[in-house]
Amino acid sequence: MAEKQKTIARPLNFEGEGLHTGVFAHLTFKPAPENHGIKFKRIDLEGQPSVEALVENVVDTARSTTIEKNGARVVTVEHVMSAVYGLGIDNLIVEIDAVETPILSGNSKPFVDEILRVGLVEQNAEKEFFEIKKSFHYSDEDKGIEIMTFPDDEFSVNVMIDYHSAVLGHQYATLDHIGDYASEIASAKTFVFLRELEFLLENNLIKGGSLDNALVIIEKGVTQDELNRLADKFNKPRVKAIDQGILNEKDLIFRNEPARHKLLDLIGDFALVGMPVKGKILATRPGHASNIEFAKIIRQEIKKRKIKGNIPEVDLNAPPFANINQIKKLLPHRPPFLLVDKAIEVTDNSIIAVKNVTMNEPFFVGHFPDEPVMPGVLIVEAIAQTGGILVLSGVDDPSKYSTYFLKIDKVKFKRKVIPGDTLIFRCTFIAPMKRGIVTMHGEAFVGQEIACEGDFTAQIVKNK
Repeated sequence: MAEKQKTIARPLNFEGEGLHTGVFAHLTFKPAPENHGIKFKRIDLEGQPSVEALVENVVDTARSTTIEKNGARVVTVEHVMSAVYGLGIDNLIVEIDAVETPILSGNSKPFVDEILRVGLVEQNAEKEFFEIKKSFHYSDEDKGIEIMTFPDDEFSVNVMIDYHSAVLGHQYATLDHIGDYASEIASAKTFVFLRELEFLLENNLIKGGSLDNALVIIEKGVTQDELNRLADKFNKPRVKAIDQGILNEKDLIFRNEPARHKLLDLIGDFALVGMPVKGKILATRPGHASNIEFAKIIRQEIKKRKIKGNIPEVDLNAPPFANINQIKKLLPHRPPFLLVDKAIEVTDNSIIAVKNVTMNEPFFVGHFPDEPVMPGVLIVEAIAQTGGILVLSGVDDPSKYSTYFLKIDKVKFKRKVIPGDTLIFRCTFIAPMKRGIVTMHGEAFVGQEIACEGDFTAQIVKNK
């Protein structure tokens, strides 16, 4: 039986200081309708703008994860998102009246406890899962970071950390069943090394940190005078110094709590892929930056699968977005190398275009005389030209710009293209444009069959 989407039964309120800004904030969870997703709403800003909890909206990963869209910024979303994902919530409105979510107890337990107290509501729409069908991999060799996935029937996470610390040692944490999240992961508190504290404060971070919301790890003996100086600088109560260990060890719930908190953070960051996942994640020394880079890989794959699963329906008699003369105003190509006849439809992030393949194509003279087949490289070129129309159609005065392809990846050919075929091209952005560089997934169809597909990265350059 298909699993249904869920939201919370009624609103929930939280308040407290942000970990990094120290700014006091009120946070409210509100039920949301089916297929709404998770959205943060800045109710303190004019117009109360919202920002979707998606990886493409991540703008900063320095010691926490920050999302932003249209001027609406929300800092430290990972604990909220971890609780939401861990409890299987699909639709939620998160209202906040400041820039950063409250740190509360330094984990996701307060959110989890309150959600469980009021309960969840099953909605009518079916929950859509992204099933890991192949291994995905991200690594940063310099930092010893590696994250990968493997196919599995349900979601599970394994995390290993090793900071070459005599106190922490080599730690390992596992969540085999998402149903154990509340009891095994939610209570794990964030942690910091004592040697980092002053640097972080001087870099405008952890203003709201305290021994109540973070474990403080001391690797080398520290004098009472030095510890008092730090306490005064942070405007926190003085505590008794120790030679080595966890300063607030009495608050430790699990022996491997730091590893469990890294698992908590990874789930919160990974939740920004925008849908629940079935698959196993293995992570070594994960952090917010690597978590987000890995989530981007999965998010792009989700987008590509949605694109692939939808063969375009094209009305060839409908008035086109651009005929051949209008295309010539967008592209610098000319016959015999102009390989798109008309653009049927263009939206903000996709295009559908057409090429009629006839025996009069000059390349059929030699490819092949007795068995005419359109060269695969020219199919790829035609897809790229379609992508160029999409990119340049959104630029003012496109005649002043050209689109240069930087990378063509994962190209696959599925069937021959021969005289008499009508090629339908579709290009769809799979990553937002940044600094004039855009990534898209391109496809060429003949009827109901896909002939070719691949990923294209291009740069818009102003003509000299």
